[in-house]
Amino acid sequence: MQKPSKLAQIPQIRFAGFTEDWERRKLIDYLDVSRNKNKEEIFGKEDVLSVSGDYGIVNQIEFQGRSFAGVSVVNYGVVDSGDVVYTKSPLKLNPYGIIKTNKGKPGIVSTLYAVYKPKDNVYSEFIQIYFEQDARMNNYMHPLVNKGAKNDMKVSDENVLQGEVCFPEREEQEKISTYFQSLDNLITLHQSKFEKLQKIKKSCLQNLFPQNNQNTPKIRFKNFTDEWVESRLGELGETYSGLSGKTKNDFGRGNAKYITYLNVFSNSIADIKLTEPIEKDEKQNQVKFGDVLFTTSSETPNEVGMSSVWLGNFQNCYLNSFCFGYRLTQKINHYYLAYLLRSENIRNKIILLAQGISRYNISKNKMMDISISIPNSEEQEKIGAFFSKLDKLITLQQRKVEKLKNIKKALLNKMFI
Repeated sequence: MQKPSKLAQIPQIRFAGFTEDWERRKLIDYLDVSRNKNKEEIFGKEDVLSVSGDYGIVNQIEFQGRSFAGVSVVNYGVVDSGDVVYTKSPLKLNPYGIIKTNKGKPGIVSTLYAVYKPKDNVYSEFIQIYFEQDARMNNYMHPLVNKGAKNDMKVSDENVLQGEVCFPEREEQEKISTYFQSLDNLITLHQSKFEKLQKIKKSCLQNLFPQNNQNTPKIRFKNFTDEWVESRLGELGETYSGLSGKTKNDFGRGNAKYITYLNVFSNSIADIKLTEPIEKDEKQNQVKFGDVLFTTSSETPNEVGMSSVWLGNFQNCYLNSFCFGYRLTQKINHYYLAYLLRSENIRNKIILLAQGISRYNISKNKMMDISISIPNSEEQEKIGAFFSKLDKLITLQQRKVEKLKNIKKALLNKMFI
């Protein structure tokens, strides 16, 4: 075993009771290359594992819905619980691949992966946590990897272990690993709650508005029994264009506000926090409170014609040229209209109007022919308030997840060297 470097270090944040210096060694001092192959075919295609940047080592069929294994899995590497796997496939944030620990059942991986056995001086889950910080992973692998013409990794299983790492003693490794496992469980819990709320919203957008050829929705709030009235969008309001490209608008500065395409696409309700500065231009149409903003172009038909209701109180606002505005001339609850236009039934109508090949566009005149169903003002208010409250819960849950992820990100920096 290699002698530890004299440049021993300690992290910024540490658990009480640990005072020993961390040691710099090569990764080969903690892992051995595994030569264990599936020669006896103990494992089948249903046991093939994949390595995910977000989810670690997972069963391929359970995670991706099918097996991508070849005709034979005899030469596949066996991965026991606790083994460490390096994938030689580049990812967006990890161009030199990733290193993960198998926390689940044993299985097999293709020859594109390198499998390692942990030695007695390392807690294998610590290896994964150590390399979860993208910069640390990339900086470690960069000097060891040569990329081929097809962007494939030219590095042997042995050479992957030749980089230098800085680890504490095993007891401290276990303490750190247990802490991060608890943090990951908390993130997963809140992520699950966030996804559940999103599914509830999707279901409500389907059931709280009428479907095709129906004049009432499947689910209604108590005491509402009247049939809904159907009207074309063009009968309820008027359209106007976004910024034209022939003006002298100066983006990035000025006292006016510019509402971007992404702002409209991403939010059912938009306000001043979603704008960029721009010089005022009196020749253009200003966006007013309660206006509906529609996108007119997208790379996929499913994304064209997305809408957002502007509820900001800033007066000098202008709209992106890839969008158009729609101003009501009839009284309709803003929140009701915002969610109605994102309901499954209306979105399907809009998608059918999308035209194009490499990029899809939609005509605002055809959009105005779309029929929408409208209940009385009291029911509109009830539905709008429900979705507004649900969106606030979703946003709150999303912020909890983001906060926990940011905490983890900071700790991955300060609890390691």
